[in-house]
Amino acid sequence: MDDKLRIAGLDLTSRIFIGSGKFPNNSLIPQIIEASEAQIITVAVRRFDFENPNENILGYIPENISIMPNTSGARNAKEAAIIAKLAREAIGTNLVKIEIINDNKYLLPDNYETARACEILAKDGFYVFAYMNADLSSARDMKNSGAAAIMPLGAPIGTNKGLLARDMIKILIDEIDLPIIVDAGIGKPSDACQAMEMGCAAVMINTAISSSGNPVLMAEAFKNSVEAGRKAFLAKLGTISDTGRASSPLTNFLNEEN
Repeated sequence: MDDKLRIAGLDLTSRIFIGSGKFPNNSLIPQIIEASEAQIITVAVRRFDFENPNENILGYIPENISIMPNTSGARNAKEAAIIAKLAREAIGTNLVKIEIINDNKYLLPDNYETARACEILAKDGFYVFAYMNADLSSARDMKNSGAAAIMPLGAPIGTNKGLLARDMIKILIDEIDLPIIVDAGIGKPSDACQAMEMGCAAVMINTAISSSGNPVLMAEAFKNSVEAGRKAFLAKLGTISDTGRASSPLTNFLNEEN
């Protein structure tokens, strides 16, 4: 069955995106990619360091992996656009994940500025992945501004709390005709499985892998959970009932007279 994720000019067989931050050392990144079978990795542009090869994270990413720069550190649409264009100049990609954050306590994205950045960058030929609070009106604005995908957070970034915004994410899946990719907050493989069962196009994982006791094994666990959730979505989940339903006919197996 052809179940590729066709997005931003790419045909992907994997529906797990991985982040590149918080690992004890960059040498783990190739192992995480192999274990997860991810084909897209996000990288903060500020981690590009061409003057110091040992510190340049790009040197640890296999050539067959698509790099999606993110605009971490941007506080408004103008700054995000500058960062995205620097990334394109540096590595020649039109992929970009918009991260615009003004809130220093909860690190919640600014939906208004994100929609503005989508419009600026989509007009400039970028495939824009919009990281946002799960809000239908904002998602519509981002879609109308040219976003290629919507990336709602499941819970505040780095918390590993899971799908706290589950109901709102489901609304986006039902109402927005773009790939919905849950980003931030997923803490367990079961969270990722649930997101895929709901109909998300993919999930983005970083902290749940990097903060685990065995990141490589955890990356494999997430790969398996994403695949299971996707298959369950395609198979269509069984119906839910408020009363018990027998799996076999409720007829007397033995003669009642006995």
